Amino acid sequence: MASRELPKSSRFNVCSGAYPGVRAAGNDAAGARLRRLDLSLVERGLVTTRSKAQSLIRAGHVLVNGEAVRKSSTPVGIDDNLSVDKGEDYVSRGAYKLVGAFEAFSSVGLPSAQGLQCLDIGASTGGFCDVLLRRGASSVIALDVGHGQLDARIAADPRIIEMSGVNIREVMPGDLPYEPHMVVTDVSFVSLTYVIPVVARLAAPGAQAVLLVKPQFEVGKGRLGKNGVVEDPELREQALRTVMDCAQEYGFEVRGHCVSPIAGGSGNIEYLLYACLTRSEGDPNVRWL
Repeated sequence: MASRELPKSSRFNVCSGAYPGVRAAGNDAAGARLRRLDLSLVERGLVTTRSKAQSLIRAGHVLVNGEAVRKSSTPVGIDDNLSVDKGEDYVSRGAYKLVGAFEAFSSVGLPSAQGLQCLDIGASTGGFCDVLLRRGASSVIALDVGHGQLDARIAADPRIIEMSGVNIREVMPGDLPYEPHMVVTDVSFVSLTYVIPVVARLAAPGAQAVLLVKPQFEVGKGRLGKNGVVEDPELREQALRTVMDCAQEYGFEVRGHCVSPIAGGSGNIEYLLYACLTRSEGDPNVRWL
């Protein structure tokens, strides 16, 4: 089945225009007192980091004088009332990438994680784990090559099975406590063409997969622009196509893809890819390791 570009959820569209009660910098005689919204959230102790502030702002969880604001650079003054919807205060900004996938792909078959045994490859601090747990996953394997990165709140959840210091490329089926029915990936410094074959080997038949495609780790260092950014849209699309072709080669049916609502490091445009493992090992039309 051919993949199709899906529209981004309106939840992640950046709003423009004036906001009630928010002054433009030029309208304040004491302009120096105006601060960016993201910085103000940190300074007032409403969030711990600027990156988390920006994620919450983009997702519409920050209110200025009672109105949602989605632009981090919006100027606010000391008299403006700021509030944050803590109900969506995920442990990392990366969580909103997976939230975007669930919203974008629900119309083409991506189910909720409710009751599913899941695998998070490249768990890091646990942003994707956080989303899966909140959506009712029965268990989540948090796998990462690094050590000690998982946020304490996530690590303390009894549904989490932490596998730190593990390279996914070396994992065999017997190394996991179960065959996952949902797999999510957020890996860096390695092409997904090395990860997908392992996912196909580990996952249960019919497993759902949401893969975060990072062109900066697919095109090769020689094609990166300033600050490691893939600036050429054709190169980004080529990276996405390469990953989709690999997924299909290893038995996945690609059901959709879209631009990630949150940019990657240095502002890199990234993609979310939704696929389902529709063919089992032994199928002569599927390449297996």
